[in-house]
Amino acid sequence: MEAPGLCRDCLTTDPGPGPGPACQACGGRRILRHAELFTLTIAHVDCDAFYASIEKRDRPELASQPVLVGGGRRGVVAACCYIARGYGIRSAMPMFKALAACPDAVVIKPDIAKYAAEGARIRRMMEALTPLVQPLSIDEAVLDLAGTEALHKAPPAVTLARLARDVEREVGVTISIGLAANRLMAKLAAGRDKPRGFAVIGADEAAAWLAPQRVGLLPGIGPAAVRRLEAAGITRLGQLAALDPKSAMARLGAEGPSLAARARGEDDRKVNPERDTKSVSAETTFEEDLADLPALEAVLWRMSEKLAARLAAKGLSAGGVVLKLKTAGFESLTRSARLPGPTLLPETLFDAARPLLARAANGTRFRLLGLGASPLCPATEADQGDLADPGAPRRAAKWRAIEALRGKFGAESLVTGRTLPRKPPVTEG
Repeated sequence: MEAPGLCRDCLTTDPGPGPGPACQACGGRRILRHAELFTLTIAHVDCDAFYASIEKRDRPELASQPVLVGGGRRGVVAACCYIARGYGIRSAMPMFKALAACPDAVVIKPDIAKYAAEGARIRRMMEALTPLVQPLSIDEAVLDLAGTEALHKAPPAVTLARLARDVEREVGVTISIGLAANRLMAKLAAGRDKPRGFAVIGADEAAAWLAPQRVGLLPGIGPAAVRRLEAAGITRLGQLAALDPKSAMARLGAEGPSLAARARGEDDRKVNPERDTKSVSAETTFEEDLADLPALEAVLWRMSEKLAARLAAKGLSAGGVVLKLKTAGFESLTRSARLPGPTLLPETLFDAARPLLARAANGTRFRLLGLGASPLCPATEADQGDLADPGAPRRAAKWRAIEALRGKFGAESLVTGRTLPRKPPVTEG
């Protein structure tokens, strides 16, 4: 019996007999077939080279050029387009190495506020499909579409294909989709066919598909864990999957049974829209080491603005601040302070972090400065004002107006006086 099919171009579920190369309804060639296509409900949605795609959308003349989002030579690549990836460039690669691999690459300073606004726009499109949307990052989420077929008059696969088409038309970027029986396999599926992909891994094939893959494919197994597993003679997921819980515990420690279960494609995690965000922060690496306090304060102010924008995009506020510094010798320093009440105001974040910076800036030269929010609070609790600070609601309204203008006209369309003096060249992320 032929597997069910879907044309991703016209969304028909009757594209004609397979394995024909073209849809009989529209002539499109993006036909998806799978035995479980119309019964699976867990999807992983990931935007393709999101930051770089947004920049190419806004600057069409860059469409055929390699684009890196990041900054100066001492920074790292925050994102790169697929043309740049053809040169071996990857996210988190030091910028000087990326430019050595591709000297003609166009480097664009990140505009996190713009990316957050577009990410929130796509998230709203997801939330119109199902209430079970769990954001994983600014451009990535997992969805559970079980029970939505009656609402959308289509199985989840069709609804997801329509989402991909709508995002491409309305936002101007592409997404890749993984459809599977659980979150782990949906994530792995989403990475199979990028960019503009739609891959399906059925429940019955998960273990067999995983078995020949190298252990580093499994999310959560980093380079150190790979080395530890290889030292134990385990290089493929099939070897890991074959371990019973007792053997996995004996050979790999407490996490062994869980690793073996995941290597078999098992994952019982639910899609949880209420999952707490653990941290929100902004940081920057300087082109040249800085020791001068006024210069560091200028950067701190800009990080305060970035942090406030990122908190607002996530519907959160800061109950305290965490200052992160890295010296020229790569020593990391962390300082924190609680706030009298939750805030979304850059000036409040700055005023709380400024004394922490002043105490640390004793002539030491720094290469990185970051500002984070901890603990996190709901945005609805922020800047409500009290007898000690009755003007907080008015300042909060002013900041929201500034962010609305920046969202419409660009991050540089409106700057504050604090931003103007002594602005050193930096790589931001």
